Amino acid sequence: MYKNITIIGDGAMATACSSNLCSKGFSVTMWGHNASQLAEIEKAGENFLFLPGFQLDPALKFDSDDASCMRGAELIISAVPCQFCGSVWKRLKPFLPADAAIVSVTKGIENDRLLLPTQIIETETGGENPLATLSGPNIADELMQRLPASASAACEDENIARRVQQTFTTPWFRVYSTPDVIGVQVAGASKNVIAIAAGIIDGIGAGDNAKAALLARGLAEISRLGKAMGADPDTFAGLTGLGDLVTTCISPKGRNRSFGEKLGRGMAVSDALAETNSVVEGVSTCDSVVALAGRLGVEMPIAAGVQSVIKGEMSVDEVIASLMSRELKSEKI
Repeated sequence: MYKNITIIGDGAMATACSSNLCSKGFSVTMWGHNASQLAEIEKAGENFLFLPGFQLDPALKFDSDDASCMRGAELIISAVPCQFCGSVWKRLKPFLPADAAIVSVTKGIENDRLLLPTQIIETETGGENPLATLSGPNIADELMQRLPASASAACEDENIARRVQQTFTTPWFRVYSTPDVIGVQVAGASKNVIAIAAGIIDGIGAGDNAKAALLARGLAEISRLGKAMGADPDTFAGLTGLGDLVTTCISPKGRNRSFGEKLGRGMAVSDALAETNSVVEGVSTCDSVVALAGRLGVEMPIAAGVQSVIKGEMSVDEVIASLMSRELKSEKI
């Protein structure tokens, strides 16, 4: 297990990770790019900005200094939004301990380079440090309540995957291990796009039949993209695929589903985003997913439809009509 841990980021998932790890008696330090904001969170003893209503562990340390926050870290958790991941790791690279492992809990695909979070980190740091990712159906406030949950730790190095697994596992949080770093991240990113579509379904009152069909066909799209990128097909039937998709699409707490519901009710994209306190990863990820699908020749009509609605190119009714009138075919992934 890793016992000296630095968390890069001060959002909801960073906070949930800190609670889990502090409960095991580990030395945990949280870093934030905004020093005054981090100081306010520390003073309040609560992440009132991104995860209000939960007291932070008294043992959690805070450090906005790039050099000192990294000193002595055995494990570094990357918990910053995907589109900021590159700039953050470019900034922190000079202070990265040579023997520290990095585990990403970020879900998304970078717009400019179409890179997954671990690929971004590898590019910016030089790829000398072991890299893993942790993902699953994990709503931050439920993790803070210590409700039962599971996730998967993915790393091509089985020993690193198992160390991450052992580090995060608690009586209420069960972690599995897998070597499929690509599949876990593709699933974790793409499901946010389908969650926006699920929210739209909720917003227009299309019913449970429509939502179930959306989840099934959405998972088919995610699986096709993942397989084209070299992922293990089995990943998409597991926690990081089906599990995360279901949670994100049905939970009233999910940012992406809630954003989609506002669109379904007729709210403008800018207004729906303004009403959301945290980053709606699915909005930027949608462009990346559609671009990757085009590059790889993968058919993803639901993702393309979500993009059209967000960009104002088609109405919700037009997208639904387009999807329902597609050429009839046999059901396959």
